[in-house]
Parts: sequence; C-alpha cells; structure tokens
Amino acid sequence: MFQKLDAVEKRYDELTKLISDPEVISNHTEWQKYMKEHAEIKDIVEKYREYKKVEHDMEEAKEMMDDKELKDLAEADYYEAKEKLPKLEEELKILLIPKDKDDDKNIICEIRAGAGGEEAALFAGTLFRMYNMYAERKHWKLEILNENATELGGYKEISFMITGKGAYSRLKFESGVHRVQRVPETESSGRIHTSTATVAVLPVVEDVEIDINPADIKMEVFRASGAGGQHVNKTSSAVRLIHIPTGMVAECQTERSQLQNREYAMKLLRSRLYEVEKRKQDSELANERKSQIGSGDRSEKIRTYNYPQGRITDHRIGYSIYQMEDFLNGNLDDMIDRLTAADRAEKLQGDEE
Repeated sequence: MFQKLDAVEKRYDELTKLISDPEVISNHTEWQKYMKEHAEIKDIVEKYREYKKVEHDMEEAKEMMDDKELKDLAEADYYEAKEKLPKLEEELKILLIPKDKDDDKNIICEIRAGAGGEEAALFAGTLFRMYNMYAERKHWKLEILNENATELGGYKEISFMITGKGAYSRLKFESGVHRVQRVPETESSGRIHTSTATVAVLPVVEDVEIDINPADIKMEVFRASGAGGQHVNKTSSAVRLIHIPTGMVAECQTERSQLQNREYAMKLLRSRLYEVEKRKQDSELANERKSQIGSGDRSEKIRTYNYPQGRITDHRIGYSIYQMEDFLNGNLDDMIDRLTAADRAEKLQGDEE
C-alpha cells in the first residue's frame, strides 16, 4: 500500500508543477486534464502526508523518552500518535479504493410497476415522489422524460432525469425490485397485499462514451397521451427510438418539441446501452467479487416497505428504518450512507484477500 501511496504522491508533485507551467496553461484542454487528475488525488496525498507526519511525531517522541525531564510529556505524545495511526491507515485504504468513474454523472431513473396491478402502480408513484423529494433536498434538477400514468394517480412506468453533483454516486444502489406490503385503499376487507415496483438507475453518458451508428436507429413519432388516453397535445411530437441490433426501445413524450423529445430519448437509449456494456465488462473481470450490496440487477429484491409495521428493510445489508413517513418524504441519506459503507467494506475485503 505504501509503495502505491509514494507513487501517488510523486505524481501529485509532478502535476502541481505542470498546472503552474505557462506552456501547459496556454493549452486549455491539457491544463484541464491535469487539473482534474490533480483534484482527484489531492485528498489521498493530503491524508498520506498527515499519516507520515503523525508517524514522524511518534518516532521523535520515542527518542525523547530517553530524556528524564521530558519522558512524561514524550510518552503522552508517543501514545497519542500511536493511537491515531490505525485510523489514518483505514482512511487511506478507503481513499485508495478505485472510484467508480460514473459517480459524478447525472442519472436517468426508470420506475416500472411490477406484480400487484393498480396497487403496484400506486407504489411506483410513491417511489417517484420519494426520489423527487430527495432530489429537492439535494438541490438537484428533476425532469420527467416519459410517463404512463393510471386513473388513480399511479404509474405503470415513469422515467426521469436527475441533474446534480454526485447524483449517480448517491442513487446507484436503488436499482432493483422494491416490495411494498400494505392494505390498498381499494381493499374493503383490510387484507394486506404485497406488490412490487422495479427501479433502474442509469448514468447519463456522453456521445464519446458509447458509439451508436445512426443507421441502427429507427425513429417513430406519435401523439403524447396522458392518463386514460387523453391527448396532452394534438401534434405527433412524442418520439420512440428503436435500436435495431438489440431491439431496445426508448421513448420520450413530455416535451412539446419533437426535437427535444428525440434528444431525451437518445440520452435514455445511450444510457441503457452503456449499462448493458458496463455489466458485460464487469462480468468479464474474473477477480471482481460480487458486492455485498448486490449486483443492482433489476430482478433482485432489494428492499421491503412494510406499512403495518412502519418498517423499511434493505435486504442487502439487513438494516431496517422505522421512520416510514420521513423516509418516503425523501430522507434517504442514512440508508444510502450505510449501503455505501457496506460497498466500501466489501471492496476493502476483496483487496486484502
């Protein structure tokens, strides 16, 4: 580990010189590239330098312990430094975990009603409201791309884009099957029903990250419609894109302009194709372990929302929250922090084996 840290520190010093070099500054693209790399390793280097200082202080205090007059003071400094080192070492290990290159990206989220009919559609609506409120707490922008609403105010499916710093890093563990157990409003006998909704969180990717041949795209236009088939506009501005090689379909009908709808549908299609490619690459890495928090597979049940008990349980980490209303109002950070910590712990364990 320390050999790696020495190399990172050496690179940091090189980058510090480069970003101050007038010749590099004059080439804006090159300067930006070096600035980005410099910023990415800054925290590691600062923490490593803190570790080395504490280690040096400990050695210095050890030498001073031979002096009778300074022995008590030196001993206190020595043990204080010695206590700090293991914590700093753990922090360094976490900082050295390779960062997910998609963490800083915006996201496209798709929610689909699963088993449970109208109750599943209402639950999909509850999840959408929850993510919408979480985005508001984070001061992120949310735009609906496509929606298929039901008469009772639920959604058979809804897709939306969230734009904001670190959106993917915070929401990537939401992918999977969410299960609800509650008494539906339409149920007169008071029986508890179990329904599901599927969530997929995809990073928004740029054109350069995934190459799509325009000849492979078939475009269809149609009239956008709301719940119950009521037309929300009278022109064929809604867009459906079909990726011929994979059969993958992406739709957008929320914008008035056909051009804007096509642009958003293309973002959605690109993100879906990127996710497929990313999963394929991950599975090809033989030494990559499956994370404790799950593969994010949409067929995997990740969380249960039990209304009678006021309990939300995440099955991947075995953690339950009993503030149901607070959670559904977008207070997700406690759960997300624990999922992130579990993912880090699993990666650390994988590195040590």
